[in-house]
Amino acid sequence: MPRTQVNPKDTLVTHAPCRVDLAGGTMDIWPLYLFHPGAVTVNFAVNVVTTCRITPLPGKRIHLLSTDTNNEDWFANLDELCASKKYQHPLAAHLVKFFRPEGGLKIETHSESPAGAGISGSSALMIATTAALAECTGRTLGLEEIRIIAQNVEAQLIKVPTGCQDYYPALYGGASAIHLDADGIHRRPISVPLEEIDRRFVLAYTGAPRQSGINNWEVFKAHIERDKHVLKNFESIRDIAQAMNQALNKSDWKDVTRLLREEWKLRRTNAPGITTKFIDHLIEVSMRNGGRAAKVCGAGGGGCVIFLVDEDARDRVETALRAEKATVLPFRVAREGLTLQRMAATQTAR
Repeated sequence: MPRTQVNPKDTLVTHAPCRVDLAGGTMDIWPLYLFHPGAVTVNFAVNVVTTCRITPLPGKRIHLLSTDTNNEDWFANLDELCASKKYQHPLAAHLVKFFRPEGGLKIETHSESPAGAGISGSSALMIATTAALAECTGRTLGLEEIRIIAQNVEAQLIKVPTGCQDYYPALYGGASAIHLDADGIHRRPISVPLEEIDRRFVLAYTGAPRQSGINNWEVFKAHIERDKHVLKNFESIRDIAQAMNQALNKSDWKDVTRLLREEWKLRRTNAPGITTKFIDHLIEVSMRNGGRAAKVCGAGGGGCVIFLVDEDARDRVETALRAEKATVLPFRVAREGLTLQRMAATQTAR
C-alpha cells in the first residue's frame, strides 16, 4: 500500500474479501507442498467482505469489538491486554500484541461471512486488521509482509499449521493461482473472464459451521506420517490443480467441470468428516436443476459449498437450494483485494 503521513487522530478503515477455493487446498500448508513439486492452489475472491476500523481513543485505553459476533474486550492499556489469558476477540488481541500500538484505540471488526463458512473469513479479517494496525503504528509493509504476519499470527491463534492460499484473494482480489515452490510462494492472476465465474457458480451455506483446523490437522498428520493413501491423493490433487489452472486460463469449462468433480471425489477420501449427508443431498439437488459439479469450500465438514452450474441455470439452482433450507450467498468475484481508507476525525467511515 502507498504510504501516507500518519495522523494519530485519523480513523482507518480496511476491507478485504473472502475466497472460494477450487483446487489444491491443504497442499498450501508448509511443508506439505515441498514434497509435491509443482504444487499450486486455485481460488477466486468473492465480494463477501471483512472490515477493520481503527479509531483513536484518549489515553491508553484499548477497546476491541467484533460487531458481527457481539464480542468485545476492554483494557486499561497495552500491558493489561498482554497480561490477559483470555480474550473475547482473540484475533484482534493477538494482532495488537504483535504491533504494540502506543496510544489508545478502538478496533471494530466485521465479517459478512457466516461463522465457519469455509470461505476464509478469519484469514481475510486477519489481512484487514494486520494492514490497519500496520498503518496505525506507522509500519511500512508490502503485501507479502502483511501476508506473512497475518498467517503466522493466525497460526499462533488457532494453534495448528495454517495454509497460505487464503490470504492472497484477500490481498489481490480476482482469480489466482498460488504456486508453492521451494524458492517461495508466487501468486499469479488467472486470465479467465471474471464475469464467466459470476455466471457459472452458486455459493451456498449449509448452516453448519466447520472447523478447518481439525480437518486440516488430521490430514497434515497423516501426510507427515507418510500415509500412502494420503500421499497418493496429494499427488492427484496437485495434478488436478495444475490442470484446473490451465483450464481456467483457457476458459475450458468442460474441463473445469471434469476437474472439479475429480477434486471433490479425491478430497472426500482424504479424511473422515469432509462431507455430510446434508452436503451430499444439496449436491444431488443441484445436479437435478442444472448443476454440473460441486465441492465444499475449505476443509469441509460443513460451511459453504460451491456449485458449478450451466450458464442459464444459476437462478434455478439457487431456488432449489433455498427450498432445501440452504442459505444462498449472492456473490460476484471481488475485482479488488485489500483497500485502506484514511479519514479525518470529522469524517464518517463507510
